[in-house]
Amino acid sequence: MLIEGPMKITIAEPEDGEGKILVIGFQPEFQRLDQSAQTQKFQIYLEELDRNIAALAGRDERNRAGMLIVQQIAEQLMPHITSGELALEETMTVQIRKSEQAVAVTDLLAREKR
Repeated sequence: MLIEGPMKITIAEPEDGEGKILVIGFQPEFQRLDQSAQTQKFQIYLEELDRNIAALAGRDERNRAGMLIVQQIAEQLMPHITSGELALEETMTVQIRKSEQAVAVTDLLAREKR
């Protein structure tokens, strides 16, 4: 399932070889919006994620698990986007240690590229 939105997420391998690293950046179009529009667009993105996750319940649990991880990260970013305290031109990294979670996100992002 393709989830288009304000974030661009890529996968990197950690130096220790355990889990995966998510490299998270924001799309240039999103960065150019004013703070109010960024907040609104990001809220719509969270709502879309929620709908897509609900639609996968009981059908595609692996992709649903990956989407839940993306949703959790996005929810943690929301207050920082709302306040304008996040440097949107910078990338962030999140390391996922649990192999089943790393596989779920990797599978989800690989499916989006198809």
